[in-house]
Amino acid sequence: MTISIKNPKKLIEVALPLDAINIASAREKSIRHGHPSTLHLWWARRPLAAARAVIFAQMVNDPSWKWEMEHPGEVPPGNLKGSWAASRKRLFALIEDLVKWENTTNETVLEKARAEIRKSWRETCELNKDHPQATELFDPDKLPAFHDPFAGGGALPLEAQRLGLEAYASDLNPVAVLINKAMIEIPPKFAGRPPINPEARSKKQVVAQDWTGARGLAEDVRHYGQWMREEAQKRIGHLYPPIEITAEMAEDRPDLKPYVGQKLTVIAWLWARTVKSPNPAFRHVDVPLASTFILSSKAGKEAYVEPVIDRDSYRFTVKMGKPPDEAKGGTKLTRGSFRCLLSNTPFQYAYIDDEANAGRMSARLMAIVAEGQRGRVYLAPTLLQEEVALTAEPTFKPDTPSRGTWASNAQGRIYGFKTFGDYFTSRQLVALTTFSDLVTESGERIYRDAVAAGMADDQTGLDAGGLGAWAYAEAVGVYLAFLVSQVANHSSSVCGWNNANTQMRSVFARQAIAMVWEYAESNPLCDSSGSYSNLFERQVKGFKALGSKVAGFASQADVNQQSISLGKLVSTDPPYYDNIGYADLSDFFYVWLRRALKPFFTSLFATLAVPKAEELIATPYRHGSKDKAEAFFLDGMTKAMQKLAMEAHPGFPVTIYYAFKQSESETGTGTTSTGWETFLDAVCRSGLAIGGTWPVRTEKQGRVIGNDTNALASSIVLVCRQRSADTPSISRRAFLRELNQVLPEALDEMTRGAGDERSPVAPVDLSQAIIGPGMAVFSKYAAVLEADGTPMSVRTALQIINRFFAEDDFDPDTQFCLHWFGQYGWKEGKFGEADTLSRSKGTSVEGVRQSGVLYATGGVVRLLKWPEYPADWDPQKDERLPVWELLHQLIRVFKADGERAAGLIVAAVPSKAEATRQLAYRLYTLCERAGWAEDARAYNEIITSWSAIEAAAAAAPTPLQADMFD
Repeated sequence: MTISIKNPKKLIEVALPLDAINIASAREKSIRHGHPSTLHLWWARRPLAAARAVIFAQMVNDPSWKWEMEHPGEVPPGNLKGSWAASRKRLFALIEDLVKWENTTNETVLEKARAEIRKSWRETCELNKDHPQATELFDPDKLPAFHDPFAGGGALPLEAQRLGLEAYASDLNPVAVLINKAMIEIPPKFAGRPPINPEARSKKQVVAQDWTGARGLAEDVRHYGQWMREEAQKRIGHLYPPIEITAEMAEDRPDLKPYVGQKLTVIAWLWARTVKSPNPAFRHVDVPLASTFILSSKAGKEAYVEPVIDRDSYRFTVKMGKPPDEAKGGTKLTRGSFRCLLSNTPFQYAYIDDEANAGRMSARLMAIVAEGQRGRVYLAPTLLQEEVALTAEPTFKPDTPSRGTWASNAQGRIYGFKTFGDYFTSRQLVALTTFSDLVTESGERIYRDAVAAGMADDQTGLDAGGLGAWAYAEAVGVYLAFLVSQVANHSSSVCGWNNANTQMRSVFARQAIAMVWEYAESNPLCDSSGSYSNLFERQVKGFKALGSKVAGFASQADVNQQSISLGKLVSTDPPYYDNIGYADLSDFFYVWLRRALKPFFTSLFATLAVPKAEELIATPYRHGSKDKAEAFFLDGMTKAMQKLAMEAHPGFPVTIYYAFKQSESETGTGTTSTGWETFLDAVCRSGLAIGGTWPVRTEKQGRVIGNDTNALASSIVLVCRQRSADTPSISRRAFLRELNQVLPEALDEMTRGAGDERSPVAPVDLSQAIIGPGMAVFSKYAAVLEADGTPMSVRTALQIINRFFAEDDFDPDTQFCLHWFGQYGWKEGKFGEADTLSRSKGTSVEGVRQSGVLYATGGVVRLLKWPEYPADWDPQKDERLPVWELLHQLIRVFKADGERAAGLIVAAVPSKAEATRQLAYRLYTLCERAGWAEDARAYNEIITSWSAIEAAAAAAPTPLQADMFD
């Protein structure tokens, strides 16, 4: 007889204090000093606060577990529910403390959390003490280990380790593996040891100092990193000369007079790319490509470049003061074109691409930014400064192809960037080669010093489990190599200049490599933003959040080939369809990390580039078409989820972060399908039952990608349990009956929460959160069978769950608008909230925007009022006509032209007439309750005039309907 495992319900399967988690997560995205993310960049890294809260709630039993196990299917009495709410409130208070950034390393708070985890674990072990696998799976004296099979930036394994779990991280990407080694594997190996560098050992206090955690490791990274900086200055300092301010330079620049005779440190050289003029008369001239000539737009400190044209040549000067309008646009015209500076001849991006790929793109020094006594000093280029840059002769240039990094370039233009080496100027290549060589040289130096300090000389490396001098040299070398990555991210010809805050933009200011026309070349040997020293200080501060006593392990593994997950708690953040090309982008760093660390990690850096064929993202160029890429992703992700379902520890739910944003696509049946539904379908088919869907806001507002686009701002945390192999199927009727029993209770828990006055689930998140208990009913069965015996689709299940909000009579776009209007009216809201809500309704923000009822740009969203709707609208030609749009167009026409004109609208789309009337009723009631008198009046006018509008529609001449809107 098979003995089933007894699983107490976990807190995350019932309730979460989302407000506190979201606030902490958003705040954390703005923290740079002391955050472990400063060790190395990774894309779409989850906030530590969210990871910590989710793992804690994933392991802690909900207060209701004991009664519900003893009384399955029964309704609990009111006094018990009140008691549970009070207990949850205590757990919520602990989570609210746990997620605060100040408590990241607060052992008092962390130990309270660990104690709760241990208590729940002992309860689970006691329940299963007679299970045949009790010794293997339910040892009360040892917590289960943790595994993240898509470890990426390492936030989840790090927080599991912080909560007392032995942590395992695996990823196909070697850059991600190295980041996880630096986060969870290396610090515990050498925790509590004093530094081994001679400078620290020469000080008497080194023995007496507190070297707990990773402090000793951090001190050695600081020492050998400083040695690298000093050596680099000796070897390449001549390539970064200061600029001397002469009396001639200050003649028409009063701001330069205090600096005459001084040599100022250059912070950055600003270059404009050039191509040959398309005008035959100036074909011999390299004309600049500059999207702006503004250097500083700060009030009172404005500066700009002014080109001075002399027949068939030009030079750049720098002016202070408010720039003229023509300076703002540089030589850029409309989107997709530039002009020749000398002849004003326009030319397109395609011309630039052809010139660049033919080797005829160059660059011209446009301005110099130096460090003054009270801020930036902007200077015109000098011949000496330009010549020095051009004298650099690199001995190494990465030749790894860069195909795939231009994710935002739909036209396939590459502008001559065929390899990763092409992203760098000659001077930058010399600097990065020097720094990477110094990492290798420092390894021998660290090894000798470690032996001298008394470490075992066992010649065993990190991968072989070494803890001696050689392993320590490799460990410190990892962090020093990360410095090379940091410098590369700030020393490339695709780094821009931000004239608003007068700083350079790094390569990955967004999750792609974007083209930059006028680029900023930083000085890695100065002390300003983007320099080696500046990045180095930030990195060393990141050690404060590391150094757990609990072991961690990071390895390279394909999620579908590994067995690490067996018997472990699993929480993971898989790739998001096609949002981020992790492998393509990480090659930017891999080429430098490989050069520096291949002698230490031969297996990890065995390939010339990051493995890509098995990467679980939908990249059309790898698979030949979008359809094949989507099939690859869905098949691979389903297999991955199946593996996790089979191998994860049966005593806990699996948590999966889902955040990819896929545009709607037409299916063969003519209906639309979003990536959200497709992913849910993959999870259900894998053998996992979905028990919760929590919207967690994991991205800060105002980041670069969000300033110009509606960037993803939320993650949906799926809470899943393994479904039994002998799970039966049920009928649609039984499914509806069970939903009607479950959803009211779940809604009550979510809105009433822990007995607190404020709801733990915000109204705008409620539609997404209620999907959890709804999908729990749907996905716990092998199938929900329709009347004809066919399995119900996820899309249909979501529509039925949404019926609980009495919105099923409306199309998905209208459901979104109705719910959004109830929260915000006509006011602006954040895109992340709209994105979360739209997915719960089976649509997308972009889709609703395309329907013409929504303003969505720059990270903000608002519904359009009826006066903003276009007057040349034709309902018969509207390919996407939600009821919401029809009603508000009806109001616009009714107010302008009366009942007869409104009747023509209704006559054009008679099938939507009743839904339009019902929506008017709903909105009238909503506005009246909210006290929105003007809006309520508009809907009331339509309702009271409906009979007349219908009469006008009936009288409309049918033969003319096709022409009435021309």
